[in-house]
Amino acid sequence: MTTPLHLHEEIASALRDGHPVVALESTILSHGLPPGRNLDVARRLERVVRDGGAVPATIAVLDGRVVVGLSPAELERVCAPDAGLDKLSLRDLGPAVGLGRSGATTVASTSALAAAAGIGMFATGGLGGVHVGAAQSWDVSADLGVLAKVPTVVVCSGVKSVLDIPATLEVLETNSVPVLGYRTDDFPAFYLRSSGHQVGWRVDDPKQAAAVVAAHRAYADSGVLLANPIPEESEMDTALHDRLLAEGLALVNERGVHGADVTPVLLEHFHTASDGVSIDANEALVLNNAKLAAEVAVALA
Repeated sequence: MTTPLHLHEEIASALRDGHPVVALESTILSHGLPPGRNLDVARRLERVVRDGGAVPATIAVLDGRVVVGLSPAELERVCAPDAGLDKLSLRDLGPAVGLGRSGATTVASTSALAAAAGIGMFATGGLGGVHVGAAQSWDVSADLGVLAKVPTVVVCSGVKSVLDIPATLEVLETNSVPVLGYRTDDFPAFYLRSSGHQVGWRVDDPKQAAAVVAAHRAYADSGVLLANPIPEESEMDTALHDRLLAEGLALVNERGVHGADVTPVLLEHFHTASDGVSIDANEALVLNNAKLAAEVAVALA
């Protein structure tokens, strides 16, 4: 990628000196969490990465500049209630930069930008995947295609159960992206620790994960998915989850929502109808993923 990247001096220095760095996305802050709480989570994410011995690099596009490693003021700007940021996947980076716009980066764009900056580790909440009915709609997240092409390790809690999980795992396999379960044989489903589908490989500590990543990079250019289940104490009650999902899907059908608009509607329903349970779960899992990402980054370094 030849697009200019504006690296925070701390990030540039860490990369020059071979210190571990963990990339963090900004969409979860601007679009996934409510104002006020998003800034608290943003700061806690960076603190968790630092406590783990790595340097955090939150990524966003501000006024047409790709910024890798936001300053405290820039972090506040991204989390402001009136930020008005676009949601930028990889396909949107060119238009946003060319038009001088500001936006938050998704899993796809953050993975690509991290790789371009020389950052090989990225922590997020959940991965995008294949949507139900994709055989007719072709609705498949760009996250999967990007992971096929960039060597970024994505630490996440699987995908949300509204997606077609078997098809998502099949696409990852087709694109030579190894899926590692962290201390689990089951692929997690975001709010739930298990989707009922198995992972291809299991690792039980950061050193094992780092060894697999290093070996994979010797043979392939694709990324690695490290699936880390939500902490047991933060897992959503299965009955509540299933009820919210059924209600959310009915709401989507009733409103005629399609494509990229489906997930935001479902998440909004989860947030409002669960009295904040889903937001608590989201916060717990992304912080846990940032902690693991820092540990694996340190082991790799």
